[in-house]
Amino acid sequence: MIFTETELRGAFVIDLERREDSRGYFARAFCQHELADHGLKPVIAQANVAFNNVAGTLRGMHFQYPPKAETKLVRCTRGGVFDTIVDLRPESPTYLGHVSVELTADNHRAIYVPERFGHAYQVLEDDTETSYQVGEFYTPEAEGGLRYDDPLLDLTWPLPVTEMSDKDASWPLLAEVEPELRRRMSLEPEPEPAGTSR
Repeated sequence: MIFTETELRGAFVIDLERREDSRGYFARAFCQHELADHGLKPVIAQANVAFNNVAGTLRGMHFQYPPKAETKLVRCTRGGVFDTIVDLRPESPTYLGHVSVELTADNHRAIYVPERFGHAYQVLEDDTETSYQVGEFYTPEAEGGLRYDDPLLDLTWPLPVTEMSDKDASWPLLAEVEPELRRRMSLEPEPEPAGTSR
């Protein structure tokens, strides 16, 4: 596996290291040891597949709050997607920064999404399928999201949006929820109310 760290600390693009011969090629797509050697969490709690009927479909921006924050290893197994991640770690120097990468069935590329990142993608071709290994179980009460067109995130997408779930279309704008998001995404313990002691 070939690991290339993005400008967002802890987020990696991962390419296959092919061993080719007359039959084709063989490559490792996941390895606990290799992920751990790069400081990444090599845990798979769930593996998901998403099939998308039409180009322009947009999924996200999704995340889970601590203590149920999740890592994702996302790959496109058919067609192509424009994948975008956003750093939601309040203590990070790249807080609210984003990185986009094209994942296709032809380039076999994956992106490792760290905990406390938002994740979304737009489908580039009809009949596109994605696969992702997730490091935490889906927990509805910890689920969060932001709008794909949030002006404070300043994201750009390659195609007009053709399909989106009602849920994704109704996520709040960052300006409405940022204090709460920063509080819930913070690694610092919340201060005890005045006059209390343990």
